[in-house]
Amino acid sequence: MLAVLRQAGHRVTALSTPAPGAATEIARRCVERGADLIIVLGGDGTLNETANGMVGTHVPLAVVPAGTANVLARELGLPCRGPAAAVRIGESEPLRVAVGLLRGAGAAARYFLLMAGAGFDGHIVYHLNLSLKARLGQLAYWVGAAKELARRLDEFQATANERSFRCSFVLASRVRNYAGWMRIALGASLLRDDFQIAIFEGRSTLRYYSLYLGAVLAGVAERTPGITFLRARRVEFSCEDGPPIYVQVDGEYAGRLPASVEIVPDALTLLVPPGFKRQRM
Repeated sequence: MLAVLRQAGHRVTALSTPAPGAATEIARRCVERGADLIIVLGGDGTLNETANGMVGTHVPLAVVPAGTANVLARELGLPCRGPAAAVRIGESEPLRVAVGLLRGAGAAARYFLLMAGAGFDGHIVYHLNLSLKARLGQLAYWVGAAKELARRLDEFQATANERSFRCSFVLASRVRNYAGWMRIALGASLLRDDFQIAIFEGRSTLRYYSLYLGAVLAGVAERTPGITFLRARRVEFSCEDGPPIYVQVDGEYAGRLPASVEIVPDALTLLVPPGFKRQRM
């Protein structure tokens, strides 16, 4: 990939991420030292870390997919192979986008590009076997989800647009893609300054696998009883005393409830394929 970029005339410095969380500080230092462009070769987790070091600046961020799900790359329609995606960087266009911000979830405030999930999927991500993820990729999430079949889901309160819901899973999304290949928030868009919120009710995992999953795969989730969709710029999550309820952002564990997510407009410059904005509009 480096050879492809250099052949195209880019002067590239390769920096490795030695530990989880390191990409944030690396990106921040690169911006301070005058970088013209930062390219992430990795998955959505590395992309999230990098973006957290760049929000509020005007240095463009580009992605070359090399991780587990690569949700942003799929959303942008990029090739799945790194060198092929690298070739297209030179023809890409800058797009100023909003990002999400997670606060108060038992951890430091954290920006996110793609989505935040509270409840069911947060629980799966928190208990994910990382060595299994390294071996199986996306399949490791489904193995984790299968372990939930015997568990009665924990409920919490979600409030958006002055409406409150008792639910077991909420997804606040900026993108249509979820878990790599599924599409839940069909109306979500990086071009908008809001989230599409999907709210799932009920404590039975059987309901998730027998009804909700089928509805999502068939593209009829918006007409399915127990699932509510709405648009909002802010969502608050609260819970009663009991087992912790976890939150994930961009596929990585990010804390627990109580928490809130909100939109931060005009936050980051992404490099996107030519025509992406026109196609999505």
